[in-house]
Amino acid sequence: MTRRRDLTAGARLRQHLRLSTRASWRPRRAPLAPPRSSSGPWSVHRHRLLGCAVLVLTVLGAYTASHRSVVSEEPRAIIKEAADRYGVSEELIAAVIEAESQFNPRAVSRRGAQGLMQLMPKTAATLGVEDPFSPRENIHGGVRHLRSLMDRFDNNVPLALAAYNAGHVAVLHYGGIPPYPQTRAYVKRILRRLERNGAAVPDAPPAPPHAPRRARSQLR
Repeated sequence: MTRRRDLTAGARLRQHLRLSTRASWRPRRAPLAPPRSSSGPWSVHRHRLLGCAVLVLTVLGAYTASHRSVVSEEPRAIIKEAADRYGVSEELIAAVIEAESQFNPRAVSRRGAQGLMQLMPKTAATLGVEDPFSPRENIHGGVRHLRSLMDRFDNNVPLALAAYNAGHVAVLHYGGIPPYPQTRAYVKRILRRLERNGAAVPDAPPAPPHAPRRARSQLR
């Protein structure tokens, strides 16, 4: 009888130990963090950041709009100034600038032409243009160059435009607008704009693909 009591007590002890061991090895869950209040410090900080971001975007938008307005207005005043000074129509100058750079004063072509009227570095140096990205210097230099080409070709606008695009040597060599697709498209694009604006421009017949070279006196 005593032995049976001992066995029963031992069984209870072993069961108690197993339960205690399981309880000690059971992973404890971390206490849940209390929900953050919408009016806490973090919420206030977040609202301040959002407010600053909105303010920065508003200022940048206003600056960009004003900067674009200045860039688009400044060349117009310079164009009028150069037109009066060199005797070239404002419509023609604006059409050349649009065809050359789309009124982008920082434009650079694959060949290295720069600025609003896309002056090559060598041409810019010959014209005395120190900063080809300055709208004033670039426009005045480009209009001086265009004026000299118009004088060379007896105010024949299509030939002067062809020479501005392809060089006067090419125009002299072919006796007219050179048979370059890019040059012919360039001249047509500018003439179409002038016609839309009501500016009368005499047409110049393009040179045939293999036109003989004429003497310079015939084109002056």
